[in-house]
Amino acid sequence: MKVNYDELKDLMAQKLTNAGLKPAHAETVADVLAHADARGIHSHGAMRVEYYAERIAKGGVTIDPKFTFTKTGTGTAVLDADNGVGHVAAKEAMEQAIEIARENGTAVVGIRRMGHSGALSYYVQQAAEAGMVGISMCQSDPMVVPFGGAEPYFGTNPIAFGAPGKADDKIIIDMATSIQAWGKILHARSKNESIPDTWAVDKDGIPTTDPFKVNALLPIAGPKGYGLMMMIDILSGVLLGLPFGKHVSSMYHDLTAGRELGQLHIVIDPGAFTSTDLFRESISSMMKELNEVKPAPGFDQVLYPGQDALMKEQESMKNGIEIVDDILEYLRSDVIHNNQYDHKDPFAK
Repeated sequence: MKVNYDELKDLMAQKLTNAGLKPAHAETVADVLAHADARGIHSHGAMRVEYYAERIAKGGVTIDPKFTFTKTGTGTAVLDADNGVGHVAAKEAMEQAIEIARENGTAVVGIRRMGHSGALSYYVQQAAEAGMVGISMCQSDPMVVPFGGAEPYFGTNPIAFGAPGKADDKIIIDMATSIQAWGKILHARSKNESIPDTWAVDKDGIPTTDPFKVNALLPIAGPKGYGLMMMIDILSGVLLGLPFGKHVSSMYHDLTAGRELGQLHIVIDPGAFTSTDLFRESISSMMKELNEVKPAPGFDQVLYPGQDALMKEQESMKNGIEIVDDILEYLRSDVIHNNQYDHKDPFAK
């Protein structure tokens, strides 16, 4: 069923407020979720609301967190999020990182002891809209087999990149270091659809097309993705003094406890290295030239990375966002949550 962007955002904010979240924080979380749904990243959109609502209602989120922002160097800082909602912490940390980069040319800001923060594209878009290059990465609970392994060790550990072009042009890339994010498996389950056999394996380590039989995900590009997800875990976990790898808290293990997750933002002012105008002109030229590359058989056009999500966002703003009926019915109901996530195996239904 299609729903207007503003209506979807309002429904999600109200549900999270009813679960106990501060209205201002609920508004921010809903903004990040609606951003994801509009871009076709439904794994990080409205389908997450009931999980968040259950964790909030059960005390696994600090409702009135005491954020502590500490400058640790000329261009470095750490925000301790006190286990508040990750979306609010990540947004505030990016705002701080942008200001530091304006003053110093670059900024590296870590966020520690935070909850799940949703689609990282939202935060690097903040940087790009401020005329900055943004990189964001975060750790997640173990769901991916290491290359050559038969049991999970690292999380899907996503990374995102944003850069500004001329006027409103911008490149926004957001990807998990597993072949697909776990949320994509959940989305397939919600629609009772099969998945490609390259995404995940069952309990025996055998590739599966059944989303309900998934027991672990696979890294992108084999050993290369495996190395990349380790790097992200080190930079967003170990570097911030947080649990790493298989020690990262499970999303569903105990919804009464904080997640203690980590995230890292890197922001670069192009003007610290070259002409800002030249940088932005070059980004726009690259976008245009990629679109003009001769397409291979079976393709209509070459898209620059992230352009497909931008096109979906433009379509969503014009004609509404497609949301699974059951999820929309939940958002419109009086139900806070159905007690279906606490102490569940992350791969369980």
